[in-house]
Amino acid sequence: MSLENRVTEALDKRGEADSDQALMLQYMQGDMSAFESLYQKHKGGLYRYFVRQVGDLQLAEDLYQDTWGRVIKAAASYEPSAKFTTWLYRIAHNLLIDHVRAVKPVDHFSEVFTENQEADSFLPSDEQAPQTQFIAWTKAQLLKHCISLLPTVQKEALLLNMEAGFTAGTIAEVVGTSLEATKSRIRYANQSLKTCVMNKWQEVESER
Repeated sequence: MSLENRVTEALDKRGEADSDQALMLQYMQGDMSAFESLYQKHKGGLYRYFVRQVGDLQLAEDLYQDTWGRVIKAAASYEPSAKFTTWLYRIAHNLLIDHVRAVKPVDHFSEVFTENQEADSFLPSDEQAPQTQFIAWTKAQLLKHCISLLPTVQKEALLLNMEAGFTAGTIAEVVGTSLEATKSRIRYANQSLKTCVMNKWQEVESER
C-alpha cells in the first residue's frame, strides 16, 4: 500500500489513536504542521513523565528533547502497527533506561513544581478557604513524596497509567514486560501509595 493510501486509510478511521497515526503519516510526507499538532498534543504528558521519573528539570528537558529528536529521525521508518503514543513512550522509556544504566541516579523526586502545577495554584481563592487549600496542598505533597518512594518499575507503570491514561496492556508494550507483571506493578504501587499517604497524613494530623 502506498504512503498516500495509508494516510487516507488512517484519516478515514475514527478515534484519537488513528488521528495520531494519520498525523504521523502526513508528517512523513513532509507536512510540518502535522508534526506540530502531534507535538502540541503530547508535549505536556511526555515532559511530566520525565520530570516525575528523574526529578531534575534540566535532565527532564534534555531527555524530552532527545525523545522528539528520535521521533524525527525515526519518522521515515514509522509503521502504524501500534498506537503513536505507545511508540512515543517506548522511545522515552528506552532513553530513560539508557540514562539509568549510565549514571544510576538516586530514585527520588526533586522538590519542584511541574509546568501545570505552579505555586500560585496553591494560593487561597474565593472558592476555597485557606484551610481547605492548605489541606489539599499538603495531601498533594504527601502523594508526590510517596510516589517518589516507589520502586522504579512500579513508579513508571503507575505514572503511565495515571498521567498518560495507558491501559496495563499498553504499558506492557511500552516497557517490554508481560501483562501480568504490569498489572502486578500497578496493583502493588496503588497499595503502597494508599498505605504511605495514610500513614504520612496521620503523622501530619498528630503534629497539628
